[in-house]
Amino acid sequence: MTDQRLGIKTRRTTLADVAQLTGVSVGTVSKALNDRDGISQDTRDAVLAAAEKLSFRPNSLARGLLSGRTNTVGLLTNDLEGRFSLPMLMGAEDAFGAQQLSVFLCDARGDAIREQHYVGSLLDRQVDGILVVADRANPRPPLTGRIPVPVVYAYGPSSDPDDVSVITDDVEGGRHGAMHLMDIGRRRLVYIGGDPTYLASSQRADGALEALRSRGLSPVVEPAFGSWTEAWGRQATLMMLDRAPDLDGIMCGSDQIARGALDVLREQGRSVPGDIAVIGYDNWRPLAEQSRPQLSTVDMNFEELGRTAARLLFRRLAGEHVEGLHVVTPSLVTRSSTVS
Repeated sequence: MTDQRLGIKTRRTTLADVAQLTGVSVGTVSKALNDRDGISQDTRDAVLAAAEKLSFRPNSLARGLLSGRTNTVGLLTNDLEGRFSLPMLMGAEDAFGAQQLSVFLCDARGDAIREQHYVGSLLDRQVDGILVVADRANPRPPLTGRIPVPVVYAYGPSSDPDDVSVITDDVEGGRHGAMHLMDIGRRRLVYIGGDPTYLASSQRADGALEALRSRGLSPVVEPAFGSWTEAWGRQATLMMLDRAPDLDGIMCGSDQIARGALDVLREQGRSVPGDIAVIGYDNWRPLAEQSRPQLSTVDMNFEELGRTAARLLFRRLAGEHVEGLHVVTPSLVTRSSTVS
């Protein structure tokens, strides 16, 4: 390669260059850089100083061949643009970066054939492990074929109980939301859920109903399920107000549903939280913080979920026996839709 500014040829610094500058063998340089026994501390220090002076950067592929590791992992998602998967990816990437691991990111877009193709590509690149990030909490089939590296599933657990999966506790999240409404004095509560084909939808409702029963209460109208949209939130809120005009609290299965509920309550002249308190679920901050009023919500702690999944993968890579389901607990974020 030629440096156009200087008119001279440049090339990558090699082990031989470091050895020549230090006056030792290539093997000794390799031992020093890989922190192996068999050389004196003075020699090790001299090699490291020479490597720094020459800006020597070890070839990661060569080091991988020697160690049996490539220090790379595959991160396979089905929803690269999703507001849920991105925080998980950020948390996982933070943890991978702290361990100086490089990440190959693949978006299968919910297509099983595309997913299988990407798994093959990742294995061809000799990744040390694979993290599979789902876009919904429903259990999913494990990766097919012989997978010779550790795999961890995040958010959507593997249907094989022996696999390592990390999930968020939606039952506990639903309980958190309903408890908050009761703790601020609300007693005539309703629940508006999302798409009933999502496991998260029923689990969040189950948690809310368990919390009500623990206080000797029940919803003033049976829970309603529809979709994860503001339109459904508006439709369901109108229905709830028609059936229970004196309700004083609405728990919603998502922030989008809650945003629709806030729109209707404002149009109906109901004060929030004065007349009716509203809580959402997801802590989708661009929506929750721009709502009128700002929306209290349950945060699924997706970044922590991603970090937890990455740490479990590290443990597998270290040879530790890890299996089964691992749970991240959601937390409550209070804003002015429930607390004035």
